[in-house]
Amino acid sequence: MINVVIAELRKLRRPTLLLSTLLTVTLLSGLFTSIVFLRVGSKGGNGRRGETITAAELSHATGFLYGFKLVGTLLGLVALCVFASQTAQEYTYGTLRNLLVRQPSRMKILAGKFISMKLFAILMVLLAGVVTISLSYALAGHAKVNTSAWSSGTAMHLLAQSSLNIFLQTLSYGLFGMILGILFRSPISAIATGVIWSLILETILGAVLSGTAKWLPAANFSNIGEGGTLDVSYKHSLLISVIYLTVGSALVSFLFKRRDVAN
Repeated sequence: MINVVIAELRKLRRPTLLLSTLLTVTLLSGLFTSIVFLRVGSKGGNGRRGETITAAELSHATGFLYGFKLVGTLLGLVALCVFASQTAQEYTYGTLRNLLVRQPSRMKILAGKFISMKLFAILMVLLAGVVTISLSYALAGHAKVNTSAWSSGTAMHLLAQSSLNIFLQTLSYGLFGMILGILFRSPISAIATGVIWSLILETILGAVLSGTAKWLPAANFSNIGEGGTLDVSYKHSLLISVIYLTVGSALVSFLFKRRDVAN
């Protein structure tokens, strides 16, 4: 399985994929962090859902994490696209048969793919964290934010906690994309379905049928990154996400193992 991981990492480090993905993460991280600090106190809002975040709020121990949390869901969507495309393209290009010649165990191939893409997700989260936190310090003076609380022990604890939550959120979206990739066997279909469901259909369902949002997969993935909210607890989102992903993984693992891969 180690050879499968190495082979998948070789594919993931292709400049067309690696550089474009990291550039996208960097730009999104910079954009959302800049909005928070350059529009601080704005009546038009500088936070999620139009909320206004003041300089006093940004001076708290959590202030340097606002941009990081804002970009969390978008990191998840990027992971969804990468995981889905890297899984489904084995069917599109007909390369799965070649992989099975070198590694007959389909489950080892699947596990190796997941491990390599999990490492890729870690890289994305680390990059987003470095960019958002660095930019937060750089823009703090312009926003008249006191950064003394940002280096406290509480701030470091919150940083570790938020990094873990955002990684779990990113990984959940990515695994969701991987499930769709195996299910549809087409990168375009898997990505389109995942993005439309996460961004559009869940929003409509949550608005039309009150109370459904806390039972929907993407909403719970995002809530993990938030660390939970007053409406939906962290433990609830973690449990619902595990159920969805476990059932989905079991289903596609069975399909991946039993399907004929001949063209």
